[in-house]
Amino acid sequence: QVQLVESGGGLVQPGGSLRLSCAASGFTFSSYAMTWVRQAPGKGLEWVSGINYSGSNTYFADSVKGRFTISRDNAKNTLYLQMNSLNAEDTAVYYCAKIHDSYTEYGQLDYWGQGTQVTVSS
Repeated sequence: QVQLVESGGGLVQPGGSLRLSCAASGFTFSSYAMTWVRQAPGKGLEWVSGINYSGSNTYFADSVKGRFTISRDNAKNTLYLQMNSLNAEDTAVYYCAKIHDSYTEYGQLDYWGQGTQVTVSS
């Protein structure tokens, strides 16, 4: 069965950095685009970033562009989100999610991880 397990969250000071990881199993990771989505306290889901199946194309929300980098290691079945220059507005639970259709750039999300908490505070 498909499993997505996020890690790397925690408490960080404003201006700091974190790298999130998402370990994938149960499907051919290298065939699917992946995304990161976050949910801040009391708010709805916000799409953060996406990457196509090969890693050649990446996409970012305006709120994180220039600060976050998404990448993947298909040999390790792992997705990453490098987050720099963090601020309080980045505080949220971060989820990785799988795109439903293979070999597409984006689309419906069909599987989600359990999420990892990122808290930016001094």
